[in-house]
Formats: sequence, structure tokens, C-alpha cells
Amino acid sequence: MFLLLFLLIPILAAIALLFIKKEQYVNAVAIAAGLFTLLAAVNIIMNKTVSFDATWLPVLNSRFVLQADGVAKILILLTAISFPAIFIATGKNQTHQKNIFLALMLLTQAGLMGVFLAGDALLFYFFWELALIPVYFLCSIWGGEKRIAVTFKFFIYTFLGSLFMLIGIILLYTNTLDHSFAIESLKHANVTPGQSASAFALFFIAFAIKMPIFPLHTWQPDAYEQSPTAVTMVLSAVMVKMGLYGIIRWLMPLFPDAFLAHANIVVILSVIGILYASFIAIRQDDLKRLIAYSSIAHIGLMSAALFTNIQIGVQGALVQLFSHGINVLGLWIIADIIEQQTGTRSMKALGGLAKKQPTLAILLVGFSFANIALPLTNAFVGEFLMFNSLFQFNPYIAAAAGVSVILAAVYTLNMVQKVAYGEISSAVNNMQAVNKNAQAVLIVLIVVVFFTGVYPQPLFDLTADTLKQLFVK
Repeated sequence: MFLLLFLLIPILAAIALLFIKKEQYVNAVAIAAGLFTLLAAVNIIMNKTVSFDATWLPVLNSRFVLQADGVAKILILLTAISFPAIFIATGKNQTHQKNIFLALMLLTQAGLMGVFLAGDALLFYFFWELALIPVYFLCSIWGGEKRIAVTFKFFIYTFLGSLFMLIGIILLYTNTLDHSFAIESLKHANVTPGQSASAFALFFIAFAIKMPIFPLHTWQPDAYEQSPTAVTMVLSAVMVKMGLYGIIRWLMPLFPDAFLAHANIVVILSVIGILYASFIAIRQDDLKRLIAYSSIAHIGLMSAALFTNIQIGVQGALVQLFSHGINVLGLWIIADIIEQQTGTRSMKALGGLAKKQPTLAILLVGFSFANIALPLTNAFVGEFLMFNSLFQFNPYIAAAAGVSVILAAVYTLNMVQKVAYGEISSAVNNMQAVNKNAQAVLIVLIVVVFFTGVYPQPLFDLTADTLKQLFVK
């Protein structure tokens, strides 16, 4: 029952926001809902076994099953941290119809939590769509000048991916012995090798679009650039994890043979995506697009590590799910502060931040170090494990992927140099004191970066049961 109440917190807060007009009350309700959700998430993580099971659609033998294992817990923790952080850091941004904007954000949070907790395939699909639908409206109403075209592209990609996944779910469901959408029933579906490969492909396309990996990535940089920065934070820190989570929760257990059979091609595509995104990131002048391509590269490495099907690589990817979310969230908040105060995202127009806003510059350097996986930062732990598995899988592929470490240092440190150092530009010179709330959020996030970098054991402990399910037969 607690898991159901957990999902209801953001939903009820979203409904309440529709009837509130005053901006200070709107912000307070959204932040309070985010903090209550975070406290509830911590409670879930502290309990070893948490589940909920109730009748939902008896005519289809689909049940409302929620379960919180290690990978679910690590992602609901990331989601629960991200949303109040976003609400607090962007609370003073000017947004028309802010109550509706924040209501849609909270509905997105509820959908994401549902995706990570669902133990029934049809329920998983329901929450998958619930997480995406509010984003369409957030991007198309509050986005940039090209928002309509970009949102339409985003819609086509994600709609087709969702449709393919639904067909795959139905294919397995019709071949289960008890006509059930439960994971265990789908795992033992009476399908031929050809049907299993087809279902694998249908699921994989949906997850690959959502991550995204090469060559299904083209919607992402435009969507990140044109979306309101608060929405971009959600897309980059949390929503891309839906695809990686889908691989861990559904592809690996349901299609073990097809998973192994397609591992080489997916790993190669992932590494191509890592290098492609890294080279494109080097050429960027727009802060948003640079962070977007950087994110594609990091997600590609996680995808490659998962498809090695080697335990140490999967462990690294599980840790990196959380670490990447925290790091990219910090970078997005800093980018938002800079854009809000200078009116530009062009690195050519910036410079001298360290002289004008030294605290913000220090935080930028800290998150940048995490972005390039410097030792003692959280990203180092996950990347070390993932590269280890890639080396075991294929040394040549690991060497190719390893080039991305150098490229990440090039584009990230180049960004730091252009933004933080040099003479104070006219745009930076106009900056006022940084919002204390946003600065406090950044300080909390940077503490998480270095704490989990120095002492990652809690993340290992949290995901131990998921690794056991996947690798201990």
C-alpha cells in the first residue's frame, strides 16, 4: 500500500496545482510535494522488501503490481532527488501558467516512478506513456522558437517506439500459458526462436529510442535545446534512464538468447554513438547542445556495458545510472543560471565567470571533473567497471571506446576554459548574485558527487539483489 501512496503524492499535488494561481503558493506546493516524495523514497530504500499487488484489469489478467528491487530503488532515488532540486533551483524563473507547468512536471514524475516500479508489462506500458504525454505538452507550449517541429519529431520517435513495445508485449502475452502480463509469465512464454527474436527487436527499438543510442539519437539534441531547461533536466537526468532500465528489467530476463545473439551489433553501435557524440560535442558553441551530446556519449557507454553481459560491467552501469543523473543535473542547473542571467548560451559570448561568480565557477569545475570521470568523483567508479567489462568483451572495442575519455576531457575542459576563465565578457559582467536556493541545490549535489565517488559501497549494496537475479542461476 505504501508504494501506491508513494505514487499518489505527485499526482494529488498536480491536481491541487490546477486550482492554485499565486506563484509563491504554486512553487511551495511543488517543492513540498517533491520533498515528501523524497522522504517516501528514502523510506522505500531503507526497507528490504517493498511491494504492492492488487486487481487492475481482470478481463486481461493484468494486475497492478509494484515492486522495488535494487535497480528500481536506485532510480526512484535519482528521480526523487531530481524533481525537488529542479523545482528549487528554477523556482524564480519566469514561466507563464506556472501552475499548469509544474502540474505537468509532477505528472511526469509520477509516470517515471511507475515505470521503475511496475511489475506487470501492461502496467509498465501504461506508466511509460504517462511519463511521456506531459512532456509533449511541456515542450510544445513552453519550448523555444522551433518547439513545434522539434516536439513533433520527438512525438514520432517515441510514439513509434511505444507502439513497437506494445506489439512485443502482446506477442508474448498471447503465448503465455496463463495469459498474464506478469514478468515471470512472459519469461516462460511458449514462443519460437523467431518470435522471441522479433519480440526482442520490438522491445529494443523502444528502449534504444528512449536512451537514445546511435542511429536513433537524432531527436535528442534538438529536444534538449528547445525544451524549457527544467524539462531538459528531467529528460537528461532521469527520462533517458527509462531505456536503460528497460534493458535491465525486460530484455535481459525475457530474451537471454536473443540478448546474447545481438550483443556484438549493439555494443558496436553504442561505441559508434559514443565517438560520434563526442566529436560533435567538441564542435559545439551552445552550452545546451554540448551537454546533450555529452549525455549521448555517456548513455552509449552504459548501453555497451550492459550488452557485454558481464557482471562487473552491469554493476558499473547500475552505479552510473545514478551518478550520471546527478552530474548532468548539476551541469544543467549551472547552464540555466548562466542563461537566465546573461541571456545567452553561446560560449563565445561568455568568459570570466571565475572572476565575477567564483562560487559558481568552482561548482562548474567540480561537475566538469565528474563529467570526465576524474578519480574521487562518482563517475570514475562506474566508468572504471564498465571499461573493465568492455576490455573482457573485446579489447579492440574497449580501445575504441576509450578514446571517448580523451574526447570528453577535450570538450568539457574547453567549455570550462571558455566559460570560467579569461577576461570578463559583457554578458558575464551583467550577472547578479546567484539565486541562493539554486546555489544550495548545487552544493548538495556536489557533495553527493564526491561522497559517492569516495565511498560508493551504498550504491553497490543497493543493486546487489538485481545482480544476483541476473547472474546467479
